[in-house]
Amino acid sequence: MPNEDQSELFSEPEAAAQEPGRADDPGRPLAVRMRPRRLSEVVGQDHILGPGSLLARVVAQNRFGSLLFYGPPGSGKTSIAEAIARETRSRFVRVNAVMSNAAELRDVLGAARRVPGARTILFIDELHRFNKTQQDLLLPDVEQGVVRLIGATTHNPGFYVNPPLLSRSHLFRLEPLSADAVAGVLALALGDEERGLGKTGVRASPEVLRQLAVFCDGDLRRALNALEVIAVGKDGPLEITAEDLTMFARERRIRYDADEDEHYDTISAFIKSCRGSDPDAAMYWLAKMLAGGEDPRFVARRLVILASEDVGLADPQALPLAVAAHHAVDFIGLPEAELTLAHATLYIATAPKSNSATLALGEARRVLSEQPVQSVPAPLRDKGGQASKRMGQGEGYLYAHDFEEAISGQAYLEKPLALYKPRESGAEAAIAERLRRWAGLRALRAGNSLAKRGSKSPDSSK
Repeated sequence: MPNEDQSELFSEPEAAAQEPGRADDPGRPLAVRMRPRRLSEVVGQDHILGPGSLLARVVAQNRFGSLLFYGPPGSGKTSIAEAIARETRSRFVRVNAVMSNAAELRDVLGAARRVPGARTILFIDELHRFNKTQQDLLLPDVEQGVVRLIGATTHNPGFYVNPPLLSRSHLFRLEPLSADAVAGVLALALGDEERGLGKTGVRASPEVLRQLAVFCDGDLRRALNALEVIAVGKDGPLEITAEDLTMFARERRIRYDADEDEHYDTISAFIKSCRGSDPDAAMYWLAKMLAGGEDPRFVARRLVILASEDVGLADPQALPLAVAAHHAVDFIGLPEAELTLAHATLYIATAPKSNSATLALGEARRVLSEQPVQSVPAPLRDKGGQASKRMGQGEGYLYAHDFEEAISGQAYLEKPLALYKPRESGAEAAIAERLRRWAGLRALRAGNSLAKRGSKSPDSSK
């Protein structure tokens, strides 16, 4: 059940902050004590809280319904929710979806109905952990305005929040905080004697604070907790030095998930960097995936796809090289296979590019869906079996190898189509030139074939 202190009206924010268990209780973690008390204190999210922004306007007017905050850990989702409750003097009830269940939700919603006019904000952390049934329980009370839902999630709401609930909410995406923004809050925490570490006398240079911020990858909560650990552990000089950060540098972990946003966003950046012929960016995203524990076979499969989808005939060696890299990853394994992936990545990123195969297949599918399906011309049909021969199947077929450059002039479609358009890139430029020459030969030999058939036809004047 939600804590009693969380369900109190924030009618007097300053007074409420002094109650036992509140954010500035010295027994609570520094990251909790330093949470913003006003939206104006929130850092690093100017795109949703800057002057004239939608969120700032609706909160100032206290005219908002349900809100969904989507962003990485430590970006300020909980802090913004609490600041909104204080600024709108709303009853604030917190539920953590990891530990909650349908029975608790019914109790919370029932209590909100029994407090008329209280303007209850129901904050649900990790909203994506609620299943469809639990999310559906919220709909009637959200729809009727019994509660104003503020949901926080690190997962893409489009995949994890039910469409009816999503459609009733304003969605705001929070970005990871910049190193400078995190360092600024760390400096404030060191100097704040009321909520921070000001009374400890611990100091740190701007350079050291920024380095700590860099280690924490935009996660303000993690940075504040790290600062507190270092400060409390100081038993000598009160100056935090670069040496004090050594432990955090060794234990730094790249923010990466197995099958969520970081996984999909990073592989997308990797693919687009290879396609855009930027080997430096491609290597950076590859290194991030490997450091984050990505399955190397997944990366290898994407390289095979890139070889056909984006390099194609501009460099026909890209596909066998990518397939070989995929096999090598399977039988070598990590860490040696990292070099194989780097080799294939650099080859594909620096190869000439052509998506002509992708476009040709797409055009063929479009023609099949929009036009009558063509029959196989009689000379091209299989003539195996007596019945096929009696029907004349295969008659008139011209064996390509009997002609110079294997161009007979025969038509292979009832109605000619132009689906493949070669690019003047890399090895495909030679293909384009060859096709232009063959087009001339084909037209010439097709004309000769018609002339021969005409000379053998009976004289119509007789």
